[in-house]
Amino acid sequence: MLFGYARVSTSDQTLDLQHDALTAAGCTKIFTDTASGAQTERKGLTEALTYVRSGDTLVVWKLDRLGRSLKDLITRIKELNDRKIGFKSLTEQIDTTTSGGKLIFHIFGALAEFERDIIKERTNAGLEAARTRGKRGGRPKALPPEKIRLARKLYADTGTSVAEICKMLGICRHTLQRYVKGT
Repeated sequence: MLFGYARVSTSDQTLDLQHDALTAAGCTKIFTDTASGAQTERKGLTEALTYVRSGDTLVVWKLDRLGRSLKDLITRIKELNDRKIGFKSLTEQIDTTTSGGKLIFHIFGALAEFERDIIKERTNAGLEAARTRGKRGGRPKALPPEKIRLARKLYADTGTSVAEICKMLGICRHTLQRYVKGT
């Protein structure tokens, strides 16, 4: 059986165009949402994904109605495929119940993986280049080395309270403990 899913981003928009297209495609039931695609919690989509069974096909008017990013789309389509549920996008004419549709999604998946690898390589290259120039990542130290020595000296001298040392150096108790313990 064919089941539809339609989504608009705001209440100013209408579902009519999508609803008509899904009905014309033969969908017997249509689930809807009025929510941004960026939202992970979409009640209508959750209902649709819970409702469809093995052998059914989930139909959308356009790919961006189902997911915001390629990664998100591929994840959702893979979940449907694992449950033996087909997927159709009317505008892009993608149908995972056919061998051609499966091929298209495998290509999309390969492109998404390639994109993730490229981003990872660029990030690592940038970090390595920064390290060779002497840059270190992470949050900057709260205290310069001379103030760390002062903090340790004051802490060793039991005449000054921890609260006074923290106030004097402008740091919290946890930060002071980290510096005096040497971590």
